[in-house]
Amino acid sequence: MKSIRLQQDKKVINAVCIGSLCSAAYLAVYFARNILGAVTPKMIEAGYSAEYIGRVSSLYFIAYAAGQLINGAVGEHVRARYMICSGLLLAGVFNLLFCFSVAEAPSAALLAYGMMGFSLAMIYGPMTKVVAENTEPVYATRCSLGYTFASFFGSPMAGVAAAALTWRGVMVSGSVFLGIMTAGCFFIFRDMERKKIITYGRYARRKEQGGGVRVLLQHGIVKFTLIAMITGVVRTTVVFWMPTYISQYLGFSSDTAALIFTAATFIISSTAFITIFIYEKPMKGNMDRTILLMFSLAGLFFFLMAVCRQPVLNMACMVLGVMASGGAATMLYSRYCPGLRDTGMVSAATGFLDFSSYVAASVSSTLFSHAITQIGWGRLIMVWCGLMAAGVLVSLPYKEFIHSYSSGIRKARCRTIFYKRQKNGDSP
Repeated sequence: MKSIRLQQDKKVINAVCIGSLCSAAYLAVYFARNILGAVTPKMIEAGYSAEYIGRVSSLYFIAYAAGQLINGAVGEHVRARYMICSGLLLAGVFNLLFCFSVAEAPSAALLAYGMMGFSLAMIYGPMTKVVAENTEPVYATRCSLGYTFASFFGSPMAGVAAAALTWRGVMVSGSVFLGIMTAGCFFIFRDMERKKIITYGRYARRKEQGGGVRVLLQHGIVKFTLIAMITGVVRTTVVFWMPTYISQYLGFSSDTAALIFTAATFIISSTAFITIFIYEKPMKGNMDRTILLMFSLAGLFFFLMAVCRQPVLNMACMVLGVMASGGAATMLYSRYCPGLRDTGMVSAATGFLDFSSYVAASVSSTLFSHAITQIGWGRLIMVWCGLMAAGVLVSLPYKEFIHSYSSGIRKARCRTIFYKRQKNGDSP
C-alpha cells in the first residue's frame, strides 16, 4: 500500500515538473507574440504606418498557422527538447532582427517577423505530445491548464512592459526572455530525460490501425477541426477587436478602453480552470456535453450583448461570451488533444487543429474589419451568435442519440415479441 502511494506521489511530482516547465516556456511564447500589438501605438507615434504594421501582423499569423501544420508533423519524429528550444531561440533571434532592421530595411524586417511566427509554432505541438505521453490523463489535463493560463497571461504582461519601456526596449526584453527560456528548457529537459521522467517512443500508431488520417477520423478529427475553427474566431479575432469595440460601440476613450481590455483579459485568463471544474464536477467528465454547454452559454451571452446597450452589462456579457467559447477551446486542447496519445499522433493532430484555428481567425479578421463599417457592430454581434449556434450543432452528441434511438427500437421489439408470446400462450 505504501509503495503504491509513493508511486502515485512520484507521478504527481513528475507531472508538476513537466507542466511547470511547459507553462513557463509557453508564457515566453505568448509574451513574444503579443509584443507587436502592445507596442503598435508607440511605433505609430515613432512614424511607422498602421498599414505596414498590419502587413507585419498578417504575415506573422500566416507563418504561425503554416508552422503549426508543418512543425506539428515534424514534432512526431524529433525530440521535444530540440523542437521547443530551437523554436524559442530562433524566435528570439528573428525578433531582434525585426527590431533593428525595421527602419533601414522594412521588407527584410517583414520577413524576419514572419519567420519569428514560424519559429514560435515549433512549441505547442511537441509540448502537448511530451505532456500527454509522460503523465497520466488526469495530470495531462492539469498540465494543459497551466500553459493555457500562460497563454492568456502573456497579453497583459506585454501590455505592462509596453507601458514601462520604449517599443524597442519591449522587443529586446522579449528576445532576452526567449533566450533565458531556451537555456532553461534545454538543461531541465535534458535532466528530466536522464532521470527517465521524460521518455520518447512509448506510444506509436499500430499498423493494424491503418493510416494516420484514418486513425484521426476514427477519433472525430473532423468534428474537432470545426470546433477549433469556431473557437479560433472568438479567442483570436473577437479578442483582437475588443478594444476597438469598447471604444467605438460603448463610447469609452482609448485610454479607458485599454484599461478595460487589460482587466477583461485577466478575467478571461481564468477560463481554463473554471471549464475543467465544470467538466469534472457538474458534467462528470463528459467532454461532449461540456463543449455543448459552453457553446450554448456563449451564444446566450452574445445575444444579450446585442440587446443590452448599458455599457457595464454589455461588457460583462462580452467577457462571459468569450470565456464560454474559450471553455470549448479548453476542452479541445486540454482534453481531446492529450487524449490522442494512444494514436502516437498528438503533435501532428494538435498542430493541424491549431493551424485550422488560425486560418479561420485570419479570414474572419479581414471579414470583421469590413463588417464593422458595412453592417455595424450590432449585426456583427449577431454573426457571433450564429457562429455559436453552429458550434452547438457541431457539438451535439449524435452518436449518443443514435445509440439511444437504436436501443429504444430494440427494446420496443423485444416487448412486442414478449407480449405476442404471452398472448399466444407461449413460454417467454
